[in-house]
Amino acid sequence: MTAHKFTLYIDRRFLSPYAMSAFIALTEKGVPFELKKVDLKGGEHLQAEYSRLSMTRRIPTLTHGTFNLAESSAIAEYLEDILPPPAHFPLYPQDPKHRATARQIQAWLRSDLMPIREERNTEVVFLQPVKAPLSLAATAAAQSLFDAAQALLPAGSTNLFGEWCIADSDLALMLNRLMLNGDAVPPRLTDYAAHQWQRPSVLTWVTQAQLVAATREAASGG
Repeated sequence: MTAHKFTLYIDRRFLSPYAMSAFIALTEKGVPFELKKVDLKGGEHLQAEYSRLSMTRRIPTLTHGTFNLAESSAIAEYLEDILPPPAHFPLYPQDPKHRATARQIQAWLRSDLMPIREERNTEVVFLQPVKAPLSLAATAAAQSLFDAAQALLPAGSTNLFGEWCIADSDLALMLNRLMLNGDAVPPRLTDYAAHQWQRPSVLTWVTQAQLVAATREAASGG
């Protein structure tokens, strides 16, 4: 089954945090895959051709042979199942409780903290910061994020569960929405997020996002 080709559909500007997570998961697994870029602004994801691939009509979507799968956390879990360790690099902790906690973190980051996601979208992370201060709602959400992250992160550790897992990259991105915009973040979490941002799979995505942004700016004469 794993001999079939993997194709990952992402946004063409490399701005989606969920596409980034799926890209990191595939990269960490060390298998070849093709990237196909979808024009979200132009509504390409709503057209019939893409709808046949993605039940949710969202990105990312993974195709593997004749199998199609959307939603980044589902993609990561699928890859872990079909490309398990030790033959392939693990995306999740091997301890069942740690693995469940990692999945809990992913689900929480995708379903909560909406004020942060609205006021510090990923253009802040990959393009440029915004000047507006956080609203009261976003400030409260940020405090919830800090409280949870500091409770989860062991003292002196650069990873949540000893070894890296995909939840580390997802959590670091949420923290970087604030940190890279110049918002106050506790020093321990700043160090953690900065460390996670240096992972090669993460840097590959970030570099590509910056390259796309620079190309668009040059084309527009900016």
